[in-house]
Order: sequence, then C-alpha cells, then structure tokens
Amino acid sequence: QVQVVESGGGLVQPGGSLRLSCATSGFDFWRAVMMWYRQAPGKGRELVAALTSTAGGTNYADSVKGRFAISRDLDKNLLYLQMNSLKPEDTAVYYCHARDGGKDYWGQGTQVTVSS
Repeated sequence: QVQVVESGGGLVQPGGSLRLSCATSGFDFWRAVMMWYRQAPGKGRELVAALTSTAGGTNYADSVKGRFAISRDLDKNLLYLQMNSLKPEDTAVYYCHARDGGKDYWGQGTQVTVSS
C-alpha cells in the first residue's frame, strides 16, 4: 500500500523558515521523481521543486529559487523541503508528489501560512 504523508506546515512570520517533510512507503523511493507542489486559494496547483534523478538533480520554480531546497533521505524514505525567507505569497497548501514507474502518488497536503 502506497503512503505519502506530508508534515511540518504551520504559521510563520515573513522572513521565517519552515521545513516540510514527506514520509513515503509502498514504492521505490530511491528511483522515484519526487516533487513538491503548492496550491494557493483560488489558484491552480504549481510545481515548486523537483528532485529529478538518483544523482540528486533539482529544479525549482523561479519564485522560490535561492530560498527553497529540496532533498531526500534514502535511508528513511523521507523527502524534505527547506523553506527560508518566506513571503506572504508562499502561503498555500503544499503537496508531496511521487512519480515511479509511470504511476503518480499524492499526499493530502500541509498548510503553510506566512503572515505577521
């Protein structure tokens, strides 16, 4: 049974930091393309960051480059998103997404709110 579970969201002030985690099981995490998406109220789902290969290649949306970092722990099957210098426009529900063997798996999302 595949499980994708995000955690680590919350309320943070502008300029602050949060680290999101995504716990996974039931598929080959080591070879999966792993991504973080977000969806703000009234907007479509946006790709934020991707870990594209076993060599650790990464891609980021222009809006988060230099502030966010995606990484994974292969021993624990965990995906992370370190978010620094957060802005109000980063407020959204953040989703973990895995693509493995032509199949897509989504988590339920975790809310991130950036506000003073």
